[in-house]
Amino acid sequence: SNLLKHLNVNFKGINVLADENLRQGIKDYSDWPTIPQLYVQGEFIGGCDIVKELFDNGELKKLLEAKKLI
Repeated sequence: SNLLKHLNVNFKGINVLADENLRQGIKDYSDWPTIPQLYVQGEFIGGCDIVKELFDNGELKKLLEAKKLI
């Protein structure tokens, strides 16, 4: 969320850890084993490490610009 705040993106965080069914459901849905996960307009982007890498190389900003979110 700090990376999104840095880019001035409006986003909604959902605490999936509070509900075991939701936590497992999101992992099953994305076929990704870790949390947090980033979705942009319903599209799974990746987990924390991938999102940080995308941020570091400028790709996250380009993606968000392409989606007209920043």
